[in-house]
Amino acid sequence: MTDYIMPHKANLVRIDLGKLGLKNPDLKNTKEAKAFIIAKWMMNWIDSLLKAKNIKYGNLLPSKSDLAYHLGVSVGTIQNALRYLEDMNYVESKQRIGTMIKDRNSSGTAQFRKLTSKREIAIIEIKKFIITNKIKIGSKLPSSRALAALIGCSSNTTRLALENLGMNGILKKTGKHLGENGWEVATNKFDYKTSAAIEQKTLVSKIEKDLKDYIDNNLQIGDKLPSHNELSDMFKVSIKTIHDGLKSLINEEILLARRGRYGTTVIRLPKDSTNYKKLEKSIFAPAKDTAFYYYEKTQNAIKAMIAQNYEIGSKLPSIMQLSKEMDLSPNTIRKAFQNLAKEGYLEFSRGRYGGTFVTDIPETANETFKWLAVNPQYAEIYSASN
Repeated sequence: MTDYIMPHKANLVRIDLGKLGLKNPDLKNTKEAKAFIIAKWMMNWIDSLLKAKNIKYGNLLPSKSDLAYHLGVSVGTIQNALRYLEDMNYVESKQRIGTMIKDRNSSGTAQFRKLTSKREIAIIEIKKFIITNKIKIGSKLPSSRALAALIGCSSNTTRLALENLGMNGILKKTGKHLGENGWEVATNKFDYKTSAAIEQKTLVSKIEKDLKDYIDNNLQIGDKLPSHNELSDMFKVSIKTIHDGLKSLINEEILLARRGRYGTTVIRLPKDSTNYKKLEKSIFAPAKDTAFYYYEKTQNAIKAMIAQNYEIGSKLPSIMQLSKEMDLSPNTIRKAFQNLAKEGYLEFSRGRYGGTFVTDIPETANETFKWLAVNPQYAEIYSASN
């Protein structure tokens, strides 16, 4: 069994980029993408500074916003550069912790729980496309947009996958700008595995499986699950990942989430296909109508605002500004921000260029339901009276 670790941010040292005296990369007059240039620049300074013992394995890189300001690029560009670094095994990222310099020579088995990224899936699908269509060396691929439609991935994810394959010598860029037919096959000698070889595509799906195994092996119908914090420590993932995993199990009617001391309760064992009707469920109403606290309504409004108007890395208006726009108290906005940060959608930064930044885009397509904590004895009385 793999030994997973969960780093503690308070024990980690963050590299101060301003004290390293590094010359910035030349981002002008180049055929390569800025993110790729920055990634190569960072690989060079990581290698040289490790050799000079000015930094150590396990140190955190400067924040994305600090790197973006230092280099004069967007946070999104830095995000893409860090993805390249992670692909090359230089760093490892963990949600709400940061990006840590990885010891590539370590033979230890302990590691972070990681998801198989959408980009990695796109890389596999592009390789499959090359093999299935018997595309020869030197032949051009369709445009990134056309290829995205063929492999079933987004245009941006496909573009990142193409850049990765180019960085690894599998593809070759044919022009300065990535336009129509901008990539050609450089070699057909590469490792290839089908998407089916990926046991689980996302970290959340891995946690869903682990939670189901935990419930089957340790709990019975009616038992209460440990808290989100306890499950986070148990499975070595963020509270946000636990929250998303539990939400899927709630949708499958394996769990029932209730407020207050009742917590999240097992209503069906995952290995049992039988549905057990709980009396309490019959009198619970959709949160849209009854169960939301006032700040939860605010959270939903902010989630919708983020999904419609912002991207990852974008800075939100201040608490006071939103307070005036939404006609709510600053404390209500602050509480909503704090909860959204716990769920992994927002991140706070201090200083002159600080503020509240978007770290993930909420899904708002499906109606959210939560449940009132009702005394089971009342449920029995309610059922008998009806």
